[in-house]
Amino acid sequence: MKTLNKNIKIIVEKTETGFSAYSEDYPIFTTGRTAPELLKNAFEASQLYFEDQFKILHQNLKFEIDFAQFFQYYKVLNSKFLAEKIGMNPTLLSQYVQGHKKPSEDQTERILTGIHQIGQELSEINLIYRR
Repeated sequence: MKTLNKNIKIIVEKTETGFSAYSEDYPIFTTGRTAPELLKNAFEASQLYFEDQFKILHQNLKFEIDFAQFFQYYKVLNSKFLAEKIGMNPTLLSQYVQGHKKPSEDQTERILTGIHQIGQELSEINLIYRR
């Protein structure tokens, strides 16, 4: 079976009970109580939709969430800290997060690169504890 050779954009929204996700281009919809559960369910829903046509890989799914919902869910990531980390005006980033302004594609990429950098740094940390 051929592997799908394009990406499927999945829009993620925060709900009161967890998350929902859907594709604007295909009839793919799912929910999850947690982000990892949602990612797993979205992959399974995509596989079901394309099961007789294409093999779907995790790389085919591209998840998108708006700034406000991202910062609402990942409260551990402070927009002021992120702005300082990427050399952006904290007030400007705050306006993006609150939905008062929409970032350009370049600004969005800059912010996303900063988020990925912070994630990478956190994943490499080992905590020391003493008894």
